[in-house]
Amino acid sequence: MSKITLNAELVVPGDHAATLHYAAEHFVNSCRDAIQDHEAFYVALSGGSTPKALFSLLCTSDYVSEIEWDKVHLFWSDERSVPPTNTESNYHMAMKAGFENMLIPRHQIHRMIAEKEIEKHAAIYENTLRKVLGDRSLDLVMLGLGEDGHTASLFPGTEALHSKGKLVLANYVPQKETWRMTLTFDCINAANHIVFYVMGPTKQKMLSRVFSTPASLPCQFTGTPENPALWIADDEAFAP
Repeated sequence: MSKITLNAELVVPGDHAATLHYAAEHFVNSCRDAIQDHEAFYVALSGGSTPKALFSLLCTSDYVSEIEWDKVHLFWSDERSVPPTNTESNYHMAMKAGFENMLIPRHQIHRMIAEKEIEKHAAIYENTLRKVLGDRSLDLVMLGLGEDGHTASLFPGTEALHSKGKLVLANYVPQKETWRMTLTFDCINAANHIVFYVMGPTKQKMLSRVFSTPASLPCQFTGTPENPALWIADDEAFAP
């Protein structure tokens, strides 16, 4: 895999299990550092099968005691326009993966309301972020890699790619014929930690493209020179 200039760091811990544990340790360490610094951990969760497995792992006896759950604030990096009871909902997935059983105060679980009046609720969600964070940024934004190079709900060719000064937007995705709510690049790139989880052989081709071609995919515009995005990939996704 050849290298190009990209605001990213790539780590390949090993097989699926080793990579999940590496991701869990990164989450725990990010949480611990944030709480030590400002008595709270502000994290934006991602959807997808790998985050689901990670969430389940974090809520097991291996890790649950390592996290001060009462100081965790859950946000989301994006959401589909479905109710919170729908199995396609990123909120639903995260809660059912184990977070609903953790001792997180309900007022610290900040769901994206994307199933109705999505533009109105995107503005409300931005206001919530600004109110909760104050002059801080998110401590951790968790992201995935789509088959077309999208991340969060920043899809190729959509309006949200060009947003400036906003933290959250309602983004119409023509290729999906639907609306999504998403954090913007401005919000993501301001985070203290930006992390991608890329696992399995189906991700190999796109991951190789990300690290070997000039920036044109939405995911390639994450990270900054001062704060590169961390890409955590397993050995099935990584093709050296």
